[in-house]
Parts: sequence; structure tokens; C-alpha cells
Amino acid sequence: MIDMNEIIGNNNLLFITLDALRFDAAQLAWEKGKLPTLAPYLPCGWERRHTPSSFTYPAHHAFFSGFLPTPVSPGPHPRLFASDFSGSTSIGEGTFVFPQATLPEALRAQGYRTVCIGGTGFFRNDSSLSKVLPGLFETAHWSQDMGVSSRSSEQHQIACALREVALTDPRPLFMFINIAAIHQPNYFYHSSVPPDSLVSHRKALSAVDSALAPLFIALKEQRPTYAIICSDHGTAYGEQGYEGHRVGHEVIWDVPYLETFL
Repeated sequence: MIDMNEIIGNNNLLFITLDALRFDAAQLAWEKGKLPTLAPYLPCGWERRHTPSSFTYPAHHAFFSGFLPTPVSPGPHPRLFASDFSGSTSIGEGTFVFPQATLPEALRAQGYRTVCIGGTGFFRNDSSLSKVLPGLFETAHWSQDMGVSSRSSEQHQIACALREVALTDPRPLFMFINIAAIHQPNYFYHSSVPPDSLVSHRKALSAVDSALAPLFIALKEQRPTYAIICSDHGTAYGEQGYEGHRVGHEVIWDVPYLETFL
């Protein structure tokens, strides 16, 4: 495990959630060579982990307090970062521990510029509920063309991210992006008509991979950047009769995970 106490303060931190991406689809896209931007950071493919929740809102609450997807092997597993509370068995020597309730608040206290680029509905910032998660950040962005119904959401989200990276600011950057493209509906990445399918699910991931390339370049040119890229939950496409998520099926709980220096 990397020592996050050595990372925080001198490095940018990029946290991307590939909303609704299931592990098997992500791994197959890697095996088929459909992820040229991410592939250099995935020499053996994605790590399979278990998400703390089956849908976006609670999963991100857990993530922001340090409960990232958990390795599938028996634990406890030391966490990268953690809100301090007594009795935790997953805080190790390399864990960045903070008194605030969430990582965005903690990093802002550490002198970071914190930016949220929303995608799915819980980041719309237009209702009491959808203001909770983006409200943890100094700056938050969302628009219809970044949302799940947009047929080019990944391009608009990354364009927004590039504008933020280009701003003149001496502070290190904590950038969080909730990618909307893979979340349903995603059929338009494969076909002009519904329904969604595992094929369109994977093709949406490929579109996201292509969009990420200029962001990775821009961040690497600015300062060293540590990246955490994972899914918050998977999506069922008819397995045992299940559709979507917020259910207890393995395709929901098994998620892809990556952490790396860019």
C-alpha cells in the first residue's frame, strides 16, 4: 500500500468514478484492447473489488469518508484515507487520517483546490438531495450535457475538467469526476434505438477512455498526479431476471478498481 501521507500536499489527486460500470465488462474491454488510454496503467487488467453499496448516493458517501471498494481477499485491508473515528481496524501507517467527515473537506483544509464535475442525478446540484455530494467541494459543475441522457457526456465532462486544470492557481488540485456515460441509458454508444446492452455498456467505456487522454496529459504536465479510478456499482442486464442496480447481485457488487500515478 502506498503511503498517502507522502502523497497529500505535494501532488494532485484525481478521483474518477465510472458510474455503473461492472467488473466483467471492464475486464473484457481491457482484454479486447479497447482501452488504449487506461491500458498502460493496467498491465494485468483491472483489480476486482467489492463496492460498499449498490447505488450511487451511498457508495459516494462511503468513498468520500475513505471507504473505497474493498479488495476481494479476506481483510482487514488498510485504507488510503480515512475520517478518524475510534475503533477503526482499517487505518494503517500509510493511511491519510483526517478529522473532517469527508476527504473533500479534509483536502480543502490542507490547502487543496477541490473540484467536483458531476454526471449522474445525485450530482445535479438542483435539489436538496442532489446538492449534498457536490456541496462538499469548493467548486462544483453539472449541466444537462454532462448528464446521463447526453450522447456525448464524457466529452463535455472532460472539457470542463480541462478548463479547471488550465486555471492559474498555485494550490494542488483535488479533482473528482463522476462519469455519466456508462450509466443507463447507454444504448446510443452502439445503436440508434434501445435497449441498453452489455455491448453498449462496454462501448460507452471505450468512449470514456478516449475522452480521458487529454486530461491525463494536462494533469501530468501540471504536477505529479495520483489517480484513483473505480466504479461505484455495476449494472445487471437480465442476469437472474435483474435489471439495473440497487439489488444484491454479484454483477452489482463486483467493480473494477485502479490506483496509480499518472
